[in-house]
Amino acid sequence: MQSIRGTKDILPQEIASWHAIENIIRSLTSQYGYQEIRTPIMEYAEVFKRSVGEETDIVGKEMYTFPDRGGDDITLRPEATASVVRAAIQHNLTAQQQIARLYYVGPFFRYERPQKGRQRQFHQFGSELMGSATPEADIEILSLAYDFVKTLGIKSHELNINTLATPTVRTQFKARLVEYFSSFQAELSEDSKNRLTTNPLRILDSKNPADKALCEQAPTLIEMLDSESKDHFDAVISMLDGLSIPYTLNPRLVRGLDYYSHTVFEITSTSLGSQDALGGGGRYDYLFEHFGGKHTPCIGFGFGMERLLLARSADQNIEQLPSSDVYVIGFETSESHNAVIGFAHELRTKLGKTVITDVQQRSLKSQMKEADKIGVKHVIIIGPDEARSTTCIVKHLETGNQYTKQRSDMEGLFTE
Repeated sequence: MQSIRGTKDILPQEIASWHAIENIIRSLTSQYGYQEIRTPIMEYAEVFKRSVGEETDIVGKEMYTFPDRGGDDITLRPEATASVVRAAIQHNLTAQQQIARLYYVGPFFRYERPQKGRQRQFHQFGSELMGSATPEADIEILSLAYDFVKTLGIKSHELNINTLATPTVRTQFKARLVEYFSSFQAELSEDSKNRLTTNPLRILDSKNPADKALCEQAPTLIEMLDSESKDHFDAVISMLDGLSIPYTLNPRLVRGLDYYSHTVFEITSTSLGSQDALGGGGRYDYLFEHFGGKHTPCIGFGFGMERLLLARSADQNIEQLPSSDVYVIGFETSESHNAVIGFAHELRTKLGKTVITDVQQRSLKSQMKEADKIGVKHVIIIGPDEARSTTCIVKHLETGNQYTKQRSDMEGLFTE
């Protein structure tokens, strides 16, 4: 039996790097005042159809949707923002405290061709700031995202930023895009031909070389900004400058989901090759209303954990699991075995030590070999004589020094 295509086992030798990123996430989000939320991995399909957009690739091609036994259409979550908004409305999170600062870490599911850093089951970290329409909220999210990438030690990264303005301006811009791309309809890829009538903004996000060439001369939304959109974006840019956060203005950046407005951004890394996005996000001021909630302006981001791991490994940031502290060795007698089991338990519970013992009734030589192989700091030997006398032999593997101690002297056990 093999794992399903597009899924991956995360093995013990890899888990230290996952733990390192998760620890940074918890520490940094705490510094910014964000609290963790955990939503179910399953939602009613309508949650994503309403929010992500019927004409997006996610809803049209990539969602894992199936009828349950009650006849409801259920979807394995392809992204988190829609689930978090659904939860915020259901539990009145923004009504209770007006501003909600939330973060999440977990698995997500999309049916697409498995590629470097993106599987059909993948993992994301993201944050959502709910309840503020101000540029200051944008800056808080941008700062958190930027600080996160810096703290990870990913050197080759770039922040790209753009605005998608208000819905009114965006509607006008879509009309201009349709007019422009219609002149080149024969040269467009099949996906982009379809998007011309369903969601022309998504053409700007195409990876097809012919489409990309046409996009170079396409109109840009930033040329059409109204005063509200321009004032908001100018304030965000000014504050980025004030914080000395480097960025690139990218008028072609649109992101892939229908719910974005105003500020959108993406952080990329050259360590990843052509699929260079580490993560990104933007403002979504009208999503609560799509779910029947009251108007609640929001902004957030999401990072692919697998992409982050690849970028960190490219910069040589590889963690190792810490080695165990002690290997307690016994001889082949019941008296010795019982003493080993009891003393190992004491070391764990009273001193908080990481302790390994033999569970195969092997020889002293075999146990010493294993202790050396797994890299413990100390070996404790309890033979029949030590078991009867309540002593033990302590050996420091790095120096080779060996001495006898009373087992009751827990604090002085590892000092010669």
